[in-house]
Amino acid sequence: RRWRRRGRRRRRRGRRRRGPWCSARMRGNNLIKGLRRRLSNVKTDDLHVAVAHHEEELPSLKSVSNISKRLELLKQKLELCSELALFTSMDAHDKAFVSNKRKALLDLVDFLNSGPARSKQEYLTEPVLLDLISMIKVNLFVALPPQLDDYDPEEDEPWLDVSWPHKQVVYELLLRLVVSADFPAKVGKKPGLVDQDFCVGLITLFESDDPRERDYLKTILHRIYGKFMTHRSFIRKQIGYVFARFTYEKKRQNGIAELLEILGSIINGFALPLKPEHLAFIRYSLIPLHKSPWIHTFTSQLTYCI
Repeated sequence: RRWRRRGRRRRRRGRRRRGPWCSARMRGNNLIKGLRRRLSNVKTDDLHVAVAHHEEELPSLKSVSNISKRLELLKQKLELCSELALFTSMDAHDKAFVSNKRKALLDLVDFLNSGPARSKQEYLTEPVLLDLISMIKVNLFVALPPQLDDYDPEEDEPWLDVSWPHKQVVYELLLRLVVSADFPAKVGKKPGLVDQDFCVGLITLFESDDPRERDYLKTILHRIYGKFMTHRSFIRKQIGYVFARFTYEKKRQNGIAELLEILGSIINGFALPLKPEHLAFIRYSLIPLHKSPWIHTFTSQLTYCI
């Protein structure tokens, strides 16, 4: 007992000398040791359980007639499509996942494109729509590669995204959802769906070097502008911010011509006489674009707007 008391006293003195930061560091070291111990006990076969699950091809939504089973299958497909694929990998598991994900995306597009409206309303509930929009955000709202300073869009070949086989289907799915009558504006404008943050993300993607992506973005943003009347003023302001940054920072930027094409049809719908808000947009957002050194890339679109 005497030796035990001496050991306790020594440990207490050591804690007082080390201070609280040292005890925190010891807790961190113990946590790391615990994680290493757990990882050492994990078998290698257990790490491939999730990958093996993606190798199994899910059945199509049309092949399932039961409503509850079809809803569960829809959630499984959304969960599968919410993971990004590695197109540059030569691994067999990654290649199988790329193929299965594309088939699942095509099945989702076919589900939105066909079938009676009453049957689709049973599945396109608000929780399912939230999962669907979340899946679209994961696949589309990714970091863009840095732009090259010496890139000339008129002479050099355009950069093509390697993940376009998946992105194209996701863009097509988003377009079908926006134009669908089963996705009304009063539901779509709720937070987490096609809200203002979603519109900002779409406008940011216009900086992509891939012309195929900008073409889809132009169509989708125009459809959103026409369907969601509450977002119209906000979308015009965000486009004005893009033009202001492009004009005064004097850096090359993609998507100016596509945004001007959208504004061309928007300005044609302005009522006469023009509102002060519309006049201010033309004066402070469109007219300064004439000073840009890259005006030759969007001359026709700008002339049509003015």
